[in-house]
Amino acid sequence: MGTISACIFDLDGVVVDTAKYHYIAWKSLANGLGFDFTEEDNERLKGVSRMRSLEILMEIGGVDLDEETQLKLAAKKNEEYLEYILKMTPDEILPGVKIFFEDLKAKGIKIALGSASKNAMTILEQLKLTSYFDAIVDGTHVSKAKPDPEVFLKGAELLGFEPANCVVFEDAEAGVEAAINGGMRCVGIGSPDILNKANFVVPGFEGFTFEKLESGLNK
Repeated sequence: MGTISACIFDLDGVVVDTAKYHYIAWKSLANGLGFDFTEEDNERLKGVSRMRSLEILMEIGGVDLDEETQLKLAAKKNEEYLEYILKMTPDEILPGVKIFFEDLKAKGIKIALGSASKNAMTILEQLKLTSYFDAIVDGTHVSKAKPDPEVFLKGAELLGFEPANCVVFEDAEAGVEAAINGGMRCVGIGSPDILNKANFVVPGFEGFTFEKLESGLNK
């Protein structure tokens, strides 16, 4: 693989933990439909589009809804989720992320966002992180969900680099597979048991540096 020219980051669970807000909103929706939705169930929704998440929720609850109702419920869930993220502050950026971004900038490495979230710009603005990104690709720019590599390939294209020169940071299995499918190397953020297809896995960005990235990929 080529030298590292760019790093592409998923948002939820990598840069910030919005999973808790997604969970609260999906659980509220499930309860309204008459069934429970657990944190374990929520793991299945990581890195997945809003409508696919609703389909999974319906499978869990054993409910069948027409398309119009599904669209209304997805919109309702998003409204509740937005109420939470509009109260977010920079304090919610995950530990070590900003320091790692600054390290990448100092080394001349380009930074892109590759997220399925249609609320990514709102979140970045709330966190005051927008200026760190040289390219932003979110759910409003893509039609194919991970593990399709579209979101990462668009990020690489906007940055002007080949996939082989890009490294993806992901916390979801589908995201790791998307990076691999796009011909990119991938660092998993979270559990090595779940993200075992990544080139290597770290628990988070605390103490993580560009040198550690290079040595991890060269093992």
